[in-house]
Amino acid sequence: MDNKRDYYEVLGLSKGASEEEIKKAYRVKAKQYHPDLNPDDPEAEAKFKEVNEAYEVLSDKEKKSRYDQFGHAGVDPNFGAGGGGFNTGGFDFDLGDIFGSFFGGGFGGGFGGQRSNANGPRRGEDLQTRLTLTFEEAAKGCVKSVNLTVNDTCSHCHGSGCQAGTSPKTCPDCNGRGYVTVQQSTPFGRIQTQKSCPKCAGRGKVIEKPCPECHGQGRVSTRKTVEINVPAGIDDRQVFSVAGAGCAGVNGGPKGDLKVAVYVKSHPYFVRDGYNVLLEQHISFTQAALGDRIRVPTLYGDVFIDIPAGTQSGDEFNLKGKGIQVINSKYKGDQRITIAVDIPKSLTPRQKELFKELETELGIKRGAPAGTTGKKSKIFDKFKN
Repeated sequence: MDNKRDYYEVLGLSKGASEEEIKKAYRVKAKQYHPDLNPDDPEAEAKFKEVNEAYEVLSDKEKKSRYDQFGHAGVDPNFGAGGGGFNTGGFDFDLGDIFGSFFGGGFGGGFGGQRSNANGPRRGEDLQTRLTLTFEEAAKGCVKSVNLTVNDTCSHCHGSGCQAGTSPKTCPDCNGRGYVTVQQSTPFGRIQTQKSCPKCAGRGKVIEKPCPECHGQGRVSTRKTVEINVPAGIDDRQVFSVAGAGCAGVNGGPKGDLKVAVYVKSHPYFVRDGYNVLLEQHISFTQAALGDRIRVPTLYGDVFIDIPAGTQSGDEFNLKGKGIQVINSKYKGDQRITIAVDIPKSLTPRQKELFKELETELGIKRGAPAGTTGKKSKIFDKFKN
């Protein structure tokens, strides 16, 4: 945990980067290290996870604020845990013990003399998975099931690691402290240091009769189906957490979380723009000229809209509240419809004759500069071009 890289460095950003810069950098890095796009790179998956972790923190205003102020310790309670001071030359130096041996007393909370309780509750590990969603599933939300390999609490010993009817015993070597004191000769004299107890591996207790199912670990690896409630409005390449869906904790500690990376399939005709949906609606030449009432698709079913006479290619219509639901909100974006007028590419002799009659009726003069007839028609200008 102590070797974690700076999240800004992971995304190739400088501290203070804007929300848009963070989002843009994430998309670039996620594509660069996506395991499916880099099958020959053995480090791609690890780098991809690192990029997702960085984005999850920096894209959240509250987490980003804590990270900017406290670093990894502000967003990960397990960061830097589990040690008693410095590790040098194979010895765990506890500054409280060193100063205590020189001056006959500890320094209290500052340098501690107090080591982390290796036999205390520890949070379970987080897990990661990926979901591929349709455009509609991402917009409206859905429930998905995934199969995961999870370190779960052993049902045989209920996490104790012991055979039924037995319990852990206090380690005789460290008397339950989890560490032993050793002396080392240095140029400055003999220094008293501490290291993890080799007999109990720092737990402070030993299991004389391990559970036959988990072999004293208190947890077993098992295949598990987890239901994931995907929030409505989730976007492509976003990551969200499912609290408590990770591995079981140790010694009564809480479960870890499940980190879910989302990939959204493209839609045949919808395009996402924030929480709005964009649609290019094609209409015929006559519908544009004469007007019509047409049916258009939305995420929530087809609706009818009125196309006024003289509608041009590029004209826009807005359907309020027919867009994508904002995450954790009842508000929905809009659907914006852009009209594309289809000009016929081939005409029958009769159709050509009718168009020429219409051209004469409108006073359109062939070969004349635009606007010289006195009756301007953008529709016919586009048709002739």
